[in-house]
Amino acid sequence: MGSPDAAAGQATAVDGETRTTAPQVDVGVLVAYEPDGDADALLSFTERMTADARAELASATDADWEFYVEEPTRLPDSRSRRASEFLDDATHRMVEGPYDVTIVVTDVTVTSSRDRYVPGLASPLARTAVVSTRVLRSRRRDEPTRSLDAPAVRWNAATLCCHLVGHVLGARHADADGGLMEPFRFDPDRRSVPGFDATAERHLERIAAEVPDEEASPRGRLRRLAFHGLSAARNPRQIARALVDSRAPLLPLSLPKLATAAVAPTLVIVFSAESWDVGFHLGNGTAALFAVVSVFAAALYLLFVQNLSFPRERHRLITEHTALVNVAVFLILLGAMAGLFGLVAGIMLVIEFVVFPPDLMANWPSLEDPSVSVVDMVRTGAFISTVGVLSGALAGGLENRAIVRHLALFHDRP
Repeated sequence: MGSPDAAAGQATAVDGETRTTAPQVDVGVLVAYEPDGDADALLSFTERMTADARAELASATDADWEFYVEEPTRLPDSRSRRASEFLDDATHRMVEGPYDVTIVVTDVTVTSSRDRYVPGLASPLARTAVVSTRVLRSRRRDEPTRSLDAPAVRWNAATLCCHLVGHVLGARHADADGGLMEPFRFDPDRRSVPGFDATAERHLERIAAEVPDEEASPRGRLRRLAFHGLSAARNPRQIARALVDSRAPLLPLSLPKLATAAVAPTLVIVFSAESWDVGFHLGNGTAALFAVVSVFAAALYLLFVQNLSFPRERHRLITEHTALVNVAVFLILLGAMAGLFGLVAGIMLVIEFVVFPPDLMANWPSLEDPSVSVVDMVRTGAFISTVGVLSGALAGGLENRAIVRHLALFHDRP
């Protein structure tokens, strides 16, 4: 991984002239094969793909690209996977390398956040790309699958690799005549890697000096936390993009155990006299503070207890984009807990305003003032919902790290 001086290009004196050396980008390439897969064939395919992609990337960025293909890793099963399931290994290797970018090549099916089979996905936030050979090799039902040595597979894979790396570096989809950055489609007649269009080249050349990632070795939790905060402050757009793409408040709807663990106890508490006594006598400020602190504590609990930070193993060294992933994961969890609060609160308000008899609360024996306002009922519903969020985080963790599969850290389209 390049130092800050290398990132900006080193000035050297040769024969009295000053020349600037190109920055170097170190790419770690992980090979993950299914139990019955051919590890050697996939390894050879990966080496050929990266060799084909290197020249075009170097030309577009004016940087030296070095690919380090690591030993193949055998997957436990052949099931399809979301790209985020490779993040543990990818971030571990990125820090251990250390690498500026990681590429995962696998022969299992990769699915997007919309459960579509895709040839590959990219995460600019994690600086990780995932390439699946399964889709590249597939044909129609009545035709045999292509081999990894087939020319069409070779050149489409190299094209896809460059396309995904372009996304990792922030390039966007171009129009139909946009070369490498046009939406990727498998072309059976492809026999070379198309070039980047002028717009993508200008973008990639401009950020070439920023590609080598910043790294640090903070000692102590406070310094480590400070590095995470500074990394997020330097890259607010990437964090915001991840939050928007994740639709974090809707995340509980795809995590049934978490939602059930939150809603189930509140359906009992809402009919409890004690909960209504507490809710009616709470101050508005106290109830709001209790809700905010509980949502924050629930997100923090899930982050640490379910070990959702990356990489899972603690390293002395940490890269900026690994820190960005951790910040994004926590903020997504925070949004998810806020969404869970809204879900439970909505159910509570429906019960209060629709199911309960209109004068039930006014006749509650423990109330000194028989008048019950809408604010009182909303505050009580919020208090019960806060308890539900806490129970959901504590009991709904049974889904373990499966929650990571729902985090939209990868672009949905390759």
